[in-house]
Amino acid sequence: MSATGGVLGAIAFTTAMSPPSSLADQASAKSEAAAETGSVSKVGHSVAGSSARAADSLKTTALQYEVRQAEAKATDKAQDAAQKKADAAAKRKAEAREKASRASRTTARTELSTGSGNVSSVISFLRAQLGKSYVLGASGPSAFDCSGLTQTAFKQAGVNLPRTSQTQSLEGTPVSMDALQEGDLLYWGGRGSAYHIGVYVGGGKFIGAQNSSTGVVEKPLDYDPPSGAVRVL
Repeated sequence: MSATGGVLGAIAFTTAMSPPSSLADQASAKSEAAAETGSVSKVGHSVAGSSARAADSLKTTALQYEVRQAEAKATDKAQDAAQKKADAAAKRKAEAREKASRASRTTARTELSTGSGNVSSVISFLRAQLGKSYVLGASGPSAFDCSGLTQTAFKQAGVNLPRTSQTQSLEGTPVSMDALQEGDLLYWGGRGSAYHIGVYVGGGKFIGAQNSSTGVVEKPLDYDPPSGAVRVL
């Protein structure tokens, strides 16, 4: 065999043993595509799993928020109910105290009105103090201020008045200036905010510890017209 023949034979044998290049390329492409498809599938599954977990987390957070809101509303409702209950109890107690106070004052007035000489004892005491000095804060026996005089005078009839003109003007029952009776308390200023107080003694006159210049005096109502009156006897 010649050298040329040997070379050609080797080439032919090699060619016969090797697959065509197009088939090899197709197989390689298919393998790569399959690998890419698997990779994409894995990524898709991963993204889907992450989305599901995120959705579950959002649902859990929303549920927790709703629970907290419901608990907060329940707490507020309970606090409101407790406050309303406490307010109602306080109101009932205040009303009971006021009712008891009114009943006590009514009883006192009834007892005094059925007694003899109660109003006259007050007026007699007041007239006995005419001419005495006015001293702020004094309650006798040698000097008085306006509410100190009335408080001391009504003690003669067994009536315990508060110390100031403001509180004394809240005692008893309000009466019209056209329906005054002896022994009615007269006040100047508003009821509950009176700045002066005296006693109607009949005949269109009152007695009061007016000021440091006049002391305890008896004067006609038009000398210094009072604002209102209350009846405690």
